[in-house]
Amino acid sequence: MRIVILGAGQVGGNLAENLVAENYDITVVDRDQERLAHLQDRLDLQTVAGNAAHPSVLANAGLNDADLMIAVTRSDQTNLVACKVAQSLFNVPTRIARLRAMDFQDNEKLLAKENFAVDYALCPEQIITEHLARLVDFPEALQVLTFGGGRLALVGVRAQSGGNLIGRRIKQMGSDLPAGVDGRIAAIYRRDMAILPTGETVINHGDEVFALAAEEHIRIVMRELRRSIEPVRRVMIAGAGNVGLRLARALESKCEVKLVELDQRRAELVADSLKSVLVLRGDTTDQNVLTQESIESMDLFFALTNRDEDNIMAATLAKRMGCQRVVALINRRAYAELVQGGPIDIAISPAQLSISALLTYVRRGDVAQVHSLRHGAAEAFEIVAHGDEKNSKVIGRRIRDLPVINGAFIAAIMRDGERHGGTSPPALARQKRIGPVLIAHKDAVIEPEDHVLVFCVDKKVVKEVEKLFSFGFHFV
Repeated sequence: MRIVILGAGQVGGNLAENLVAENYDITVVDRDQERLAHLQDRLDLQTVAGNAAHPSVLANAGLNDADLMIAVTRSDQTNLVACKVAQSLFNVPTRIARLRAMDFQDNEKLLAKENFAVDYALCPEQIITEHLARLVDFPEALQVLTFGGGRLALVGVRAQSGGNLIGRRIKQMGSDLPAGVDGRIAAIYRRDMAILPTGETVINHGDEVFALAAEEHIRIVMRELRRSIEPVRRVMIAGAGNVGLRLARALESKCEVKLVELDQRRAELVADSLKSVLVLRGDTTDQNVLTQESIESMDLFFALTNRDEDNIMAATLAKRMGCQRVVALINRRAYAELVQGGPIDIAISPAQLSISALLTYVRRGDVAQVHSLRHGAAEAFEIVAHGDEKNSKVIGRRIRDLPVINGAFIAAIMRDGERHGGTSPPALARQKRIGPVLIAHKDAVIEPEDHVLVFCVDKKVVKEVEKLFSFGFHFV
């Protein structure tokens, strides 16, 4: 697949790095020649310097034979124009635009094929906000992911003494769960090493464990791994930028929220747009500010400024001063991997969250949803099984009889939703009709149009999984 990425910033650069590692043919366009040179020194890709909205620049980038264009420059206008040019002049099959302004995001007519021709509008700030809000609903979790329109939950937690399964074999979990409740341990990371769990695997204190269950049962399964934490009632947010403001709006009806912003004008502006949030002017890297605002009484602290160093410092300070749980937004992936698990409970990489949404359109086959795990080291994706027993390697077969792909396994099946034939493009709205969730035990049989959740501990095997789920007469 040939992919042209417009914009070499955090999202564009990280996306290029991920896709080059999977052997895609990548070209990156940006005005900044230094950024392009930095990418080209590290990665096997092509670069073109210039304005991403100009047809001549897009032609030089090879858009005439591209399968996918992803416009993630900092300018909404540039991204929109690029999508229209890609459709009108180059007939690019799929066009994605990063859009920050709500005026653009909420106007379906404006994004329609006859206008700006945007197939998918990506809003990183909204993706991050939704991710952070789920952490409020599941305070024990390191990561909360959903599939099948919210019917299936995959939750990463740090196993702690007090959980029913700690020090015991995974196969004993079945006897602990109530009748009608099924769950699975999808993956274990011990001292940053991946362990593919079997029934004989023992869960240790400190393991990072990914548990899978139907959404209504996930809290029961989580109790196998650690004690429950009291619901979040008091939250402090550092930084009133786009993400901080969105999160404050999302939480103000559920929690007592304090929003702290260093810039006086910004603090006054957001205060007028929030109903019940207490907006304060201050520096959360200052111990006196945190003391005055009773940081020790907070259930959750979010460091969401635009500065990695300030977020790391503020979150670390809040934790040491008695806040129960702290989360930091960190753009540099190396920083995020370094600090998580120390004084900072959760480090969020914005670019990695955006990449998860984009990968849905990159993956071959009918992929409904993709989530990156552990800062991109692993991946879980929902793929639709098409075909029949004659032209598919998976339809009508028990999971135990499928080819073994080391580093990947089928974790769950979502069935009895609205049926779709052919190879329709990804459509997240379709997931709303997905029916029962089946934890994928070895005797489970995959049926046509099943939505199958595949967990890849090693991203290098993703292409093998895609090939397994391909269908056609050449597989007879």
